[in-house]
Amino acid sequence: MTPIPFAELMQWVLAEYKNQKTIFGVTDIYRHENNKTLPIFTEQIETPFGPAAGPHTQLAQNLIAAYVGGSRFFEVKTVQITDGEDLPVSKPCIAAEDECYNVEWSTELRVPQAFEEYVKAWFAIKLLSKTLGLGSENGFVFNMSVGYDLAGIKSEKINKYIDGMKDASGSDVWQECTAWARSRAKTTGTK
Repeated sequence: MTPIPFAELMQWVLAEYKNQKTIFGVTDIYRHENNKTLPIFTEQIETPFGPAAGPHTQLAQNLIAAYVGGSRFFEVKTVQITDGEDLPVSKPCIAAEDECYNVEWSTELRVPQAFEEYVKAWFAIKLLSKTLGLGSENGFVFNMSVGYDLAGIKSEKINKYIDGMKDASGSDVWQECTAWARSRAKTTGTK
């Protein structure tokens, strides 16, 4: 479970797509080609399915792969006040030699790392939806999952996460993603 810097993540996606017409191994890339959407909360989604919070939603590349496979509703991995190596569970939390098993109350990443992964995925999906014609850049939703008790949810760590997920524009990872998108636009002549 190793996060990838945004520039490397996007380089991987774009090179794989250019050379193989796949993204993270997804061969049947879904393109939402009609204007039909479904209401959810105060947003609209193009398809009514996507991954539930779990180990697979901890990394940006897995969220991107789910998106290009047709997912439009993403419940990102639950974050909690006790995270990373402070969690008293064996690492890795996921055993995936043949079948996958997840240890409850588990997370491989610390809350700030999880936040960065979700911002990178959200940003990448916004860019890919438009540049590859996969659907509306507003046709998907990220749904937060926080836990596991009220005291943890009310903690400064989790409140900062929640506030950042509501508006990430002031974060370092947002600036990293924005800088990459602007440099790409300059080199390709796109906006």
